[in-house]
Amino acid sequence: MNLSLELQLKTLPSEPGVYRYYDKKDQLLYVGKAKNLKKRVLSYFNKNLSGYRTRIMVGKIHRLETTIVNSEYDALLLENNLIKEHQPFYNVMLKDDKTYPWICIKNEDFPRIFLTRTKIKDGSEYYGPYAKVRPAKILLDTIKHIYKLRTCNLNLAPVKIEEGKYKVCLEYHIKNCEGPCEALESKEDYDEKIDAIRGIIKGDFRKAKDYLTNQMMKYATNLQFENAQIVKERLDALEDYQSKNTVVNPSIDDVDVFGMTSDESAAYVNFFKIRNGNIIQSFTTEIKKVLEETDEEIMEEALIEIRRKFDSNSNEVLLPFHLSVEIPNVKLIVPKVGDKKRIVELSEKNAKEYRLEKLKQVQIVDPERHTNRIMAEMQKLLRMPVEPRHIEGFDNSNIQGTNPVSACVVFKDGKPSKADYRIFHPKTVEGANDFATMEEVIYRRYKRMLDEGENLPQLILIDGGKGQLSSAVKSLRLLGLYGKITIVGIAKRLEEIFFPEDSIPLYLDKKSETLKILQRVRDEAHRFGVKHHRTRRKNSTIKSELEEIPGVGGKTIELLLSKLKSVKRIKESNLEILEEIVGKSKAKVIYGFFHDE
Repeated sequence: MNLSLELQLKTLPSEPGVYRYYDKKDQLLYVGKAKNLKKRVLSYFNKNLSGYRTRIMVGKIHRLETTIVNSEYDALLLENNLIKEHQPFYNVMLKDDKTYPWICIKNEDFPRIFLTRTKIKDGSEYYGPYAKVRPAKILLDTIKHIYKLRTCNLNLAPVKIEEGKYKVCLEYHIKNCEGPCEALESKEDYDEKIDAIRGIIKGDFRKAKDYLTNQMMKYATNLQFENAQIVKERLDALEDYQSKNTVVNPSIDDVDVFGMTSDESAAYVNFFKIRNGNIIQSFTTEIKKVLEETDEEIMEEALIEIRRKFDSNSNEVLLPFHLSVEIPNVKLIVPKVGDKKRIVELSEKNAKEYRLEKLKQVQIVDPERHTNRIMAEMQKLLRMPVEPRHIEGFDNSNIQGTNPVSACVVFKDGKPSKADYRIFHPKTVEGANDFATMEEVIYRRYKRMLDEGENLPQLILIDGGKGQLSSAVKSLRLLGLYGKITIVGIAKRLEEIFFPEDSIPLYLDKKSETLKILQRVRDEAHRFGVKHHRTRRKNSTIKSELEEIPGVGGKTIELLLSKLKSVKRIKESNLEILEEIVGKSKAKVIYGFFHDE
């Protein structure tokens, strides 16, 4: 650390503000915000920094700059602006180069309504942006189905209409337009429709429903039942659209909702804008982690940026967890129960689904990155010192203690390595004793690997609960491997993960990829063990029948089975075939046994 930087660190203010790190070439490395600049900046120069990437960045810092502001929220806003302007290498950025569409109500006489990706400052109204084009198109189609609006770009100034400069077009004749160009529709009626449409776009359907209901009743009163039916169909279309966008409780009004899920490499944030009980905006984004940022730090950045992007000024924000930052005139709420809790859970569900979709895409396009991410996740969830690149799973198979076998399966980088599978036949255990069998097999497996200098696994998975796990741990202690290899047990009933010397099991999310890999290792060990157990039991039954033949021993039986494969084929073989395999004297005995001679 240079002298200038040391002096700066000693004189830092204990005020809220923004700090900026620069390297020797005066390139901006990182921008951060803090409630207390001195405390926050000094934490980076702590010798016990946990993150590898953070240590790399700190090693490059040559100088720093600070800016004091009035509050932590002001610091967050300034940090957000500086990140967008300078794009420092070590900052997370909500990069989004897409141009999202807006619904535009044009500033003109008899306004047109259309989708656009360009905002022009001409007094027109813009609603959005919409994260996906399809919902915006569905909304526009619903509006056009209910209301007859003009689509032409004529200048329908009152003077020009009075002068009779225009004639109705095909849209009028096919009943898609009411013909305002020939004064067949008044400006007051047209503006009433536009006012109701504004409400629909904002999630308020009351004016539109009142307008259509009054129109329907008017036609019905005048015995114009055909027209009344057409309006009724439009009202049904509006109610159908509303039903697909209504939150559990329609009283939830003017609220922003955020949900999040994350893994080792990225966070996924979902945003709902809710107005009048309807989700009028939904947006999900992926944010790459750079310096082991916490979920709270990422959520603070996302909260500011996404609300800006979607022009939200709601004074109530629902969150899945508490944030340290306070936003003036905005309530940050973490609901515990009720409809607000459910809408936060729905937002989190959207974030999780988005993450799964992204991971599936990565798995196809970049399988190595997919594997690295899963290994990092497993290391974190299973409290391991290293990634479990080499996993070995064990399972015992027997029926009432007969023909016991123990299976050992091997997974490398999360995939089965079938060439390394092994089957063990217990040598010191009699009868059905799962615990003693597991103790023997674990000892034999790793004693041999140590003797032969083979690479040991990073993770051992035992199919069973605390008893089987304790037995396996005994053997690892004898070999001096306990503490050097992570070992866990998985119980079938609730998919509990047991750790040695820990009475409380770990319950992983049912959709967790870590759990899925552990289940696959367990299931593969069970399958492999059962397959060999059945084979051994079958061979035992076959051998017991052949052993009844006087003068025929084990070697002769194995020779016959290796050549003819089954007792049935031995029985059906003629004397000449048997003589070729075991000689004349034994062939005569075997043939006579099966043919009553």
